[in-house]
Amino acid sequence: MYNGIGLTTPRGSGTNGYVQRNWASVRKTKDSVNYRTEEEIAKLDSASNKQPNREILDHERKRKIEVKCAELEDSLEEQGLPREEIAARVAAFRAKLSESSSGDKDVSKDEFGRVA
Repeated sequence: MYNGIGLTTPRGSGTNGYVQRNWASVRKTKDSVNYRTEEEIAKLDSASNKQPNREILDHERKRKIEVKCAELEDSLEEQGLPREEIAARVAAFRAKLSESSSGDKDVSKDEFGRVA
């Protein structure tokens, strides 16, 4: 006998006395389905379509400018120009790029509205 269930002794019963759980009476834990309302669906959709972080976009723009300036500096060094002239040209190029990109307030986007 196990917790008051089963035979006190399996002798003469024709069984080995092993007690099993009755799985036929087990209830499903999920009887009802909770469907989402239209407002909840709209709220979830609007939360998933976040706008990109402005600071990250600015950092990417500055990084691209610095990459172009580094490429210009490498090409000028290969030409054999003096260090002062290279620094002056790179500074002018950096100023030109930063002024042209800062004037572009609208971020370029692809056909799906993602930042390109």
